[in-house]
Amino acid sequence: MPELPEVETVRQGLTPVLVGRRLVRVQANRPNLRLPIPVDLAQRCVGRTVTALDRRAKYLLLRLEGGTVALIHLGMSGSMVARRVEAHPETGVHDHVIFETDDGWRVTFRDPRRFGLITLATEEDLATHSLLAKLGPEPLSDAFDARVLVAALGGKLTPIKAALLDQRIVAGLGNIYVCEALFRAGISPKRTAATVTGRRADRLAVAIRQVLEEAVAAGGSSLRDHRQADGELGYFQHTFAVYDREGKACPGCECDLEKTGGIERITQSGRSTFFCARRQR
Repeated sequence: MPELPEVETVRQGLTPVLVGRRLVRVQANRPNLRLPIPVDLAQRCVGRTVTALDRRAKYLLLRLEGGTVALIHLGMSGSMVARRVEAHPETGVHDHVIFETDDGWRVTFRDPRRFGLITLATEEDLATHSLLAKLGPEPLSDAFDARVLVAALGGKLTPIKAALLDQRIVAGLGNIYVCEALFRAGISPKRTAATVTGRRADRLAVAIRQVLEEAVAAGGSSLRDHRQADGELGYFQHTFAVYDREGKACPGCECDLEKTGGIERITQSGRSTFFCARRQR
């Protein structure tokens, strides 16, 4: 599933294409994705100028004049790619929603597995919207630091890996970046969340921000479906320290891999966790 860096990369790439432009065509090619696509999607979007393209956690917020907001989630396999209309005349079988602007750009929401969504809200509804209301702080914002993290983890007896995947604790984190941040912070994914305090929390808050910033700068991680807004792959997967590297050495490792087995993989809450048991406590 695209995580915060992938969604932020898409937002940054689409902003110069969409913001300030008027939508002249909006077409839904199927009635539903994870949720039904609003039947009045085109009616409420066509003719409106895009005033901003923001991100909240893993959601894109396409803001239109008049107060309408399109909430977009890329799901497991979604992408949004911008092409000139004349360079992309045909619609593919997985091209489910199309946006066209008054200066000839087409943005295509493609989602082969159809776990994404697009729905409509108003500016007034956003604060209490069911998809957004319970989300935690943005880890790249000034609202997130070690103090906030400790408060959110207080009393939680789940493993820290599971806690960080809870969008109510920190918004936008997913499996890849939790594994990478915990490695950088030297914290075992099996450690009880409530025990991450003091220096551990300081290290973890810094590691979360750093790994996300580096991933955004690299265009995100392309393991299967992620594409940047121009269709190019992301590159952060080439710098993974532990994720998807079972049995390999972690960065700076001096261990005898035949004895230690290298990076370990375990299953937590149905998800693969990758970590170094010698460096993460």
